[in-house]
Amino acid sequence: MKKLLLFLSFYVFFMQANAQLAKTEDLKKSLAVENKDTVMWVKGSVFNIGINQGFLHNWAAGGEVASLTVNGQFSGFLNRVLHHHIWTNNLDMTYGLFYGYSNAFIPRKIDDRIDFTSKYGVQIGNSKSFYLSGLFNFKSQFTKGYDYSVPKWDSFSTSEFLSPAYFTGAIGIDYRKGNSISLFFSPIAARFTVADRYYTSMRPEGMFGIQYNETSRFEFGAYFTGRYQTEINKKILFKTRVDLYTNYLAKDKKDSLGVVVKKDNPGNIDILWDNFFSYKMSKHLSLTLAATFIYDNDIPYQSTYTDQTTDNELKKDEPGEGLGWWQVKQVLAVGFEYRF
Repeated sequence: MKKLLLFLSFYVFFMQANAQLAKTEDLKKSLAVENKDTVMWVKGSVFNIGINQGFLHNWAAGGEVASLTVNGQFSGFLNRVLHHHIWTNNLDMTYGLFYGYSNAFIPRKIDDRIDFTSKYGVQIGNSKSFYLSGLFNFKSQFTKGYDYSVPKWDSFSTSEFLSPAYFTGAIGIDYRKGNSISLFFSPIAARFTVADRYYTSMRPEGMFGIQYNETSRFEFGAYFTGRYQTEINKKILFKTRVDLYTNYLAKDKKDSLGVVVKKDNPGNIDILWDNFFSYKMSKHLSLTLAATFIYDNDIPYQSTYTDQTTDNELKKDEPGEGLGWWQVKQVLAVGFEYRF
């Protein structure tokens, strides 16, 4: 009799726990598409790593004799819902390397990005969709970058960790629809750009929008960021993001003779458009497509380079020259994926 009562007690406890867990999971799913008055941590992330290996011998069509490409991407969010308050955190990181026989398998970077956004908002009045929010964003990279399209590319780097680094702080209005849609606009947004003097002294016009031989730049303007993500079904995930920034303080740059050397005004809007698509072919095998487009008036396209031996200006041999000042990155990979 005692064993039966003990078994019944465990059974009731187990069923209550399962019911509570089911309610929690149902609540988390509903938070993806609507706002609720509750107290809960909500998280989600996707980690991908793709590997491509090739080998050729006596191959009539030619090609890289031996090669290996490794590319990793992490995209995750962690949100805290506390009644009419919400704290959201988004982290995107990518890194990729290419190893080729023709280059003695010296790694060449093909992808490198750190992008973190934290935002805290309080519901406005009785609205369930609009929040008065404060936002912080940080962008940089992990390791040194090089321009592989020029000879002796390893004699100087073009960027590194915290060179450049972008810090953005803003206060504005956020429209939210669960964890799926967020549209944030701020008419008062400050941006601080930093870089080592090594890079800003490489060119007379400076780099990354920072003046020659300086290490930082301050901007004040308006900022918009919109995010949308959806699981079309259990196998397909799509995420997109658009960032726009205009600097109220922008003005044409002139040389000592008063000649305009760079046109700049608040109408030169910085644009970032990020896209990520993932298709799960099996439990941990996926096809991913990522594409990022960036326009920044402070980072012009350099169609020439300076020969380190002769100091002559030579034209680059680059297939994407027609894209002009647009920065474009596209990665298609098949590999391991883990969602949690």
